[in-house]
Amino acid sequence: MAYRYGDRYQIALFPQSIEEYVNKDDPVRAYDAFVEALDFRELGIILDENKIGNSEYNPKAMIKLLLYGYSYGLRSSRQLERAVHHNLSFIWLLEGLKPDHKTIANFRRNNRKALKEILRQCARMCIKLGLIEGNTLFVDSTRIRANASIKNTYNLDKCQRHLKKIDERIEVILLECDKIDQREENQASWVKLNKELQDKKALKCKIGNVLEELRLEKKLSINTTDRDSTKINFPTCTHAGYSGHIVTDEKHGLITSADVVNENEDSNQFTNQINQANKVLGKNCTIACADAGYSHAADLKQIDQQGIKVIVPTQRQALRRPPKEPNHFDKNSFLYNKDKDCYLCPEGYTLQYKCSVRHRGYKEYIMPGGKNNPCKNCNNFGICTKSQSGRKITRLLDEEVKEKLEALFEQPDSQAIYKLRKQRIEHPFGHIKRNLGMNAFLMRGLEGVRAEISLLAGCFNIRRMLTILGGVEPLIRQLRGQKDTIVSLLQPTEALI
Repeated sequence: MAYRYGDRYQIALFPQSIEEYVNKDDPVRAYDAFVEALDFRELGIILDENKIGNSEYNPKAMIKLLLYGYSYGLRSSRQLERAVHHNLSFIWLLEGLKPDHKTIANFRRNNRKALKEILRQCARMCIKLGLIEGNTLFVDSTRIRANASIKNTYNLDKCQRHLKKIDERIEVILLECDKIDQREENQASWVKLNKELQDKKALKCKIGNVLEELRLEKKLSINTTDRDSTKINFPTCTHAGYSGHIVTDEKHGLITSADVVNENEDSNQFTNQINQANKVLGKNCTIACADAGYSHAADLKQIDQQGIKVIVPTQRQALRRPPKEPNHFDKNSFLYNKDKDCYLCPEGYTLQYKCSVRHRGYKEYIMPGGKNNPCKNCNNFGICTKSQSGRKITRLLDEEVKEKLEALFEQPDSQAIYKLRKQRIEHPFGHIKRNLGMNAFLMRGLEGVRAEISLLAGCFNIRRMLTILGGVEPLIRQLRGQKDTIVSLLQPTEALI
């Protein structure tokens, strides 16, 4: 059997021009057309051919590099630098330009706001093309590690413990220095101790500044590497990180908006995320759906008041736990009088309103009379309650909203929408985290991580558009048709916002 051999010195190894490096149906052409269709004025980047000073790389080329690189899991500046030298699709995309890793990193860091706006324009292109309807929206979140170590996260207790250890070590070093003879001043032992002493003093000053910042800003903790990050609870451990949220549309599962917050819980984010998506749509959606992690009556109430149907289960409904069987002394056996704002117990006694604990979101109702309340003389004392002050009942400030949304979730049409939720909202996270290898952010600070999540969301949308529209060439035709109308698309929507 004969073998095939290559020849590095073959003259016609590559085509005559860079344009011939990739086929007409290569996906890289779709990314090129997408960036060409963007309105850079809306991104906040001024394209000025007559700018005075040393020449710089075209911002269009740099955004093409970042967007295409992120779409194939190449996110670090050094990976992208290697790609523009060795990968034919990258060489074609940048038309032979070869920026180094420092130039790539600086452009990404200096244009964070512009990168964040890419997803917004992408979503509006999808609206114009009829790929996003904006009637039903799904919200979900995922935990993503920050570009920082959890070891660099300090709270008040940790600061005080470290300061105590540092002071003790400094005292030991000073005692050892006193024992060293002046004749040994230039020997290695004295030099080493002196350097350690300077390092300890510098560390003490650093921790002291962190401690002062914690007290002044009343923060629970601060990470000295990425000050915007927070402690995020992952399934197996705790890391410094962020919580990433996305909102997708029902029709094709395209991402409408993406955001990153430095909170460990989702319970207060439903309204925020839906409102952001509605701003992109230029209208209010009809239905908003999320999992039980977003179940917080006070937060859901704000969306419900906008006339949007909210489909969010409580923890009990999500776990499909049957309601507790009512007994004679269960809270459900106490009748609530809305007009008088009181409860009536099964024995006919009234529990009066005591106070509202607003920071926890509930009200308290107690038996009147203090220690002389009717409970102590009741035959059921010790069964209904064992408290000497009598029976107490708590009620959510938004209990009626909770009951309304629980009943709404149980409706058949709501169950059908909630069943569709996994298909539409889990798909983007699966692609971003598994296919693109997004296990940690590269940039630091809220502005930087929001730019990264927007880039990744935009990459997902482009890949989905390629599938939905049937390939590279149909998508390019649609994008080129949008290029002349993108400005007229954006300005009316801004007016609605």
